[in-house]
Amino acid sequence: MNSISKVFAIIMAILLLYIFPISAAFDNQDDVSELVVLRAVTTFVDAVRDKGYISPTMYNDFVQGLHATGNTFDIQMEHGQKRYDPVYDDPTRPETFRDAYVIHYETFYNVQMLPVLFPNTAAGKDDPTRRYKLAVGDTFHVVVKNTNRTNGTILHDFLNNASSPHEKIFFPYGGVVRNEDG
Repeated sequence: MNSISKVFAIIMAILLLYIFPISAAFDNQDDVSELVVLRAVTTFVDAVRDKGYISPTMYNDFVQGLHATGNTFDIQMEHGQKRYDPVYDDPTRPETFRDAYVIHYETFYNVQMLPVLFPNTAAGKDDPTRRYKLAVGDTFHVVVKNTNRTNGTILHDFLNNASSPHEKIFFPYGGVVRNEDG
């Protein structure tokens, strides 16, 4: 009986002296990473909403800010555009306008935005043709989530003998475009 209590005491000492401080440090690292992501996303989205465009430099600075955490991320951008189309009895004759409009919503994603920012041309990174432009009143949203397992997640899964989802860091942010500089 005495040997069992000694083994239990040794295991508890190891947990208290080594594992829990390491776990707390990894949790702190994840918290700092979340703050870095929060700052990078809000800075990028607010700059896009204020300028009315995305430039390659803005996007690259955003991605570099995220990767400074040491994690890998899935970045999803969404540009929403609302268009009002007038309704005519005969579209070839403007005087047949029916005093009505049809509202169309269009949404653009990374697939449409990134080829504008990074085309297969020799245009310089400051070339205005490489700007993805938005209009006042459009919406712009970004969702960022990590794709790797953080050290804190790995250690918690080991200690709890469980498997938690990869997304420890998940941050959606967006709003309406306020200005058009470009």
